[in-house]
Order: sequence, then structure tokens, then C-alpha cells
Amino acid sequence: MVLRVSSHLIWYLHRLRAMSGHEMLWRSGRLRRRLVARPVTWDSARATLFGRTRPDWDALLRDFREGAGRPVILDRARAARVAATCPEAAAAVIAAAERMLAGQVRYFGYPPAELGPLIDWNRDPLAEIRWPGVSSERIDHRTTAGDPKWIWELNRLQHLPWLAQAWLFTGEPRFAEAAFDQLDSWIEQQPPGTGIAWRGAFECGIRSISVGFALQGLRDAPGLTARRYGDYVTMLGESARRCWAERSLFSSANNHLIGELTGLAVVASLFPELPCATAWQRDALALLTEHADRQLLPDGAGAEQAIAYQLFTVELLALVYALLALKYEPPERLGATIARSSRFLALLVGDADPQPRYGDDDGGFALRLGPEEIRTVREHLGIADAVVPDPAAARTATATITAAWLRDALGSAAVAAAAAPAASGYAADGGLVVLRAPGRRITMDIGPLGYLSIAAHGHADALSVTLAVDGAEVIADPGTASYYGHPEWRVAHRSTRAHPTVTIDGLDQSVVGGPFMWSAHARVRVRAVDLVHGIVDAEHDGYHRLETPVTHRRWLIAAPDGDSLVVVDLVSGKGSHSARVSWPLHPALTAGPVENGHLVHRDGDPVLALTYAATVPLGTDQVRGSENDNLGWWSERLESREPAWLLGAQCSGTAPFVIVTVLSLNGKPVDGLRVSHADKAIRADWHDDTTPRALDIDISRDGAAVLSTPNQ
Repeated sequence: MVLRVSSHLIWYLHRLRAMSGHEMLWRSGRLRRRLVARPVTWDSARATLFGRTRPDWDALLRDFREGAGRPVILDRARAARVAATCPEAAAAVIAAAERMLAGQVRYFGYPPAELGPLIDWNRDPLAEIRWPGVSSERIDHRTTAGDPKWIWELNRLQHLPWLAQAWLFTGEPRFAEAAFDQLDSWIEQQPPGTGIAWRGAFECGIRSISVGFALQGLRDAPGLTARRYGDYVTMLGESARRCWAERSLFSSANNHLIGELTGLAVVASLFPELPCATAWQRDALALLTEHADRQLLPDGAGAEQAIAYQLFTVELLALVYALLALKYEPPERLGATIARSSRFLALLVGDADPQPRYGDDDGGFALRLGPEEIRTVREHLGIADAVVPDPAAARTATATITAAWLRDALGSAAVAAAAAPAASGYAADGGLVVLRAPGRRITMDIGPLGYLSIAAHGHADALSVTLAVDGAEVIADPGTASYYGHPEWRVAHRSTRAHPTVTIDGLDQSVVGGPFMWSAHARVRVRAVDLVHGIVDAEHDGYHRLETPVTHRRWLIAAPDGDSLVVVDLVSGKGSHSARVSWPLHPALTAGPVENGHLVHRDGDPVLALTYAATVPLGTDQVRGSENDNLGWWSERLESREPAWLLGAQCSGTAPFVIVTVLSLNGKPVDGLRVSHADKAIRADWHDDTTPRALDIDISRDGAAVLSTPNQ
């Protein structure tokens, strides 16, 4: 208990250091207002929203059923067209709704859970705990037993759109009645500001999106009475009020702010009878537009340095864009943001490349119209293309039922897919290089750690190099593994050691300040990017904090016409240091040591050989599925992992020293690899079969790396 309290205090100290003086004043003012605020009931929430005037809920329900004065996406006529064009997807939604009727849910990598016929919205049946029914401000989700992500997922009510669609697709009243009964029980059990479900405006925002769209799909159901409608609009209005009043600002203004503002905009658009709807929509759009431009960089990369959060953020923006486009003029700046994100993501996946992986991934959805458990980049591009048609997105997109609903509502015609095949590219703002040659994709991360002062969802992976061959991952980020359920997994999976880069003295490049905070950020300096010759030269200062500081500089040399790539790591500075280069593999691969390296197989066939050399004594190592340090694991979903090889080489010596890795895509280790470092020059020599190779690097000149064949 002492250790838990102590670590919690340390977290608060780190968090304070990440704040500006202005933010501290703002947060202290918010805290004072919370302390003196009176508890909110549903009656007081209704009075705050509507004043003394009692709304005519019968008339308002008639307007809602007719779709008067609001955009409409889920309706019965459209459902018939979607079911006709996407019969398998519609059947999958109905099956998901059936599972929900049976009380069966599964979130993240956890096993399925049985909710029972009467859902207790505060109970986690997996952890066998019940979250307390006290003021949400008094609940510290960081120290309470149980995983708050699980209970939050349940209370986001993202299954309600499945029930609404099942009602539209089948006309069976049981789906609509189940949705109403569950929403009734949620309102009864979760009064405003009480319990874990109200812990943060972000949860209010995501839940409002689910409930708002579900109600639209249920608007012709007989069970939607005027009394119910009044309760539901009051619940959404109180949630929207909190989305604005408690919105995430300053160092917390990441995807959470986008989620809060989107929830506000959705409620304002779908329920214009709320007195504040016009102001909410105006304010939400203004702030969304501003922060969308901050979080989606000029080159289309996500500022959070987490691919999954980019998908999540852009799909939130796409919902707002679609609703406004149906009611008013399309918001052009939001459309431009969505389009540039699509072009960046299309660069990453190309024509046949696997899902890119970097940064955190919690499996979050903006709106769950389909039952898919993981959102892929190609599925996301299908959704983005339905809202803002783009040739790059169209070329690489995969159809989903979400895209079908949006495309039908907006009447967006499919555009001609980009004709040019995927090529190499460099997103300078996001700091990602993509090098392509036939049958392979190589990336190198030369970007920042993450977004804002806490960089909450970034990983300590500066200068990481990944490799995909013939559409399958070979070397890649091993995933997120956990947020709260297994804290030790989280520490390992966002560490430098777990990523395809170099660890110095066993330390992360950046300094951990908490599970979602970095107190010191490694800063990358890009020296050169040459897409034509496949050369990247960059360095970072993450180890300048050591008693005897060092700089890690990395060259990637991947000639487009070659069947190997070379990675050169220079540890420059003074003093004695250890260095370890890591290569995390996909779990489908097997690996074993060979002389001065490793050999990697897929289904018994060699796919990659790694050969190492250094200017100081060097040894190889490999780990798979270690329970001691939680290295050698791969995570496809939050709270799940499977064993996978983590290969590498380690050495120690007095800086400066050099490590060279030759990665042979033909699966044949190179012979005679040796490296020398003198003054401003690095030289590496080896043989591919009987062909001599030489690499010469002039350290004093940026990007000056020449790969040659001596004597020829």
C-alpha cells in the first residue's frame, strides 16, 4: 500500500511538471468549482437545460420521428438499401445484436463476459468487482482494483447502434425494446456525476455519439414514448454540457478533446430542440477545426504518433463532417484534414502492405456500426472515402457497413482510384520515411515522441526501422499489450528495448513519468532523407541526460534494387557504455542463432538473415515470451499478447563505437562482415555469396553513405 501511494504521489509531481503556469491556474480553478458544486440529479439537469418551461415532449418526439430540422443517417429506407448491398455485413450486425440480447460481451483481449438478464452497469464480472456509486470525482481509476477500460467500454453503450440496426434490418421489436430497456436501466443506475461512467468528459462524449445515433435508428419504434424521449434527451443534454464545461485542454488536449467536441456536436446536430444546441454546434465546430489542424499535421500524419489514435480521431471528425454536410455546407477545413490524413495512411499501406504499427492502440471506435473488433487502416480509408472521396483512399480502401451508411446518406459518388502504384515517401512533419521496392516496405521513425508535453500515447521508439516482405510483417512494433490490466506489460511494450532501435545502458530513450506520460522526450534531428537511393540519416539526444552523455545516430541504407538493407548505429560521446540493437519479429516467424547473427524462417523457409559486427566486442541474444522482463511478446489487441522472437546484439565499450546490421532478404547470412571507425569515416565490408560489398560513410557530411562493389 505504501508503494502504491508513493508511486501515485510521484505521478502527480511528474504531471505538475508537465503543466504550464496557465494550466495550473486553470486546473486549480476547475477543482475549486467542483468542490463547491452541488450534486446533480436528473431533475436538476433537466431544469438547467430547459429552465422553468416544460418541453412539449409529444411534439418534440413527432419532430424527431420525422427527422425535422436535423440530419438523418440511420433510417428504415436507407437500412433496406444497406442490407441489400451489404448482406453479409448486415447479418454480422444482427448476430452481434443477438449476442447482446443474450448478455454476452467481449472487450479487448479479455475473455467473454456474461452480463445477465439485468445489467449492473457498475459491475465488472471478470474482475468480480463493483465500481462504487459515489461521486465520479472521488474515484481514482489509476489505483482502484480492476481495469477501468473494461467498465468504460461497457458504459460507452457502443452496442446500442447494433440493436438499432437490427431493428431496422429485421423489424423485430425485441431489438428495439432491449435497447430502450438497457438505456432506461443505465439512466436509473448512473445519475449525473456519479460512478465510473461519468469519470471524465471524454466518456460522456463517446457515449453520446453511440446513444444519439442509436436513437435515430430507433425513432419509429413503438416503444419510444414521449416520456422516454424526454429522459433520453435530458441524458444527452447533460452529457453534452459536461463535454464543453469539462473539456480537455492544455497538456490533455489530445484525442480526448476531439471526442468531447464530437459528442457535443453530435448531440447539438441530432437534437436541435436543446436550447443550447446552436451555441454548442458553433463552439464545437470552431474548436474542432482548430485542434484538428493541430492533431493532423500538414503532411497528414497524426501528432500523437499513434496510428490507431489517428484512425479514431479522423473518424470522429468524419462524423461531424457528415452531419454538417447533410444539414448545412460541408465544413471545408475538416474535409481537408480528413483528405490529407487519408493520403498519409494510403502511403503507409500501399497496395498490399500490412497494417502499420506504432504508438498506443486501445482498439477504440468513434461509432460502432459494424461488429468488427479491430479497425484496420484500409477499413478506415473506406469510411474516410465515403465522407470525403479521395483517389488515394479509394485505391486502398476496404468496405464496411459504416462506410455504406455514410455513403448512402451523403450520396457521395465513388471517385476513380489513384492509378499510380504506391511509392516511397517521406512525411516530414510526422517524421516517418517509407521506402518501397518490389515486394517490400521499410519504414524509419524519425519523428517526435508524441503530442504535447506528456506525449501520452507515444512509444520510446526513435529511429526504429520496420520491414514488411511480400505483404507480411517481418520486423515491427510489438504493440501496446495493456493500459491498466497488466501494468508490467505496459512498461515493457512502450520501452525502447522492445522496439527495432538501440538501447543505451539499459535505459529508455525518453523518461517515463507515468503510464500515460513521458517526463523527458528524446528529440530527433533529421540529417538527410534520400528516397531515390534509399538513405536515411538521423540522430536523437535521448541519452544526453546520462552522466557521460552520448548521441545515437543511425543510417539506413536500402538500395531499391538490392536484396539487403544495412543499418549503421553510431554511439558517439565519451565514457564507457553498453548498447543493444533490437529486432522484434512477427509471431508467425521462427528464429535461431547463426554465426554472428540470426536466421529467420516463415513456414520453414528462410525469409531474413541478420548479421552483426561492431568496433567493440559484440554478442548476439534472443528472447521469446519472457515472464521475467516481459520481453519477446506481440500484442494484436489491448490486454492480449503472444510469444514472438525479439532478436538483437549487444556490446559494451568506450564511446564512440559503431554497430552494423546487414539484413539479407534472401535469407542468406553475409560472410566476413567487419566494420571500422576512424576519425570522420565508417567503413563496413562483407561478401554476398562471392560478391564483395563495401559501405563508406562520411560522418561529417549528412547522408553521405555510399554502398559499392569493390574491384568491379
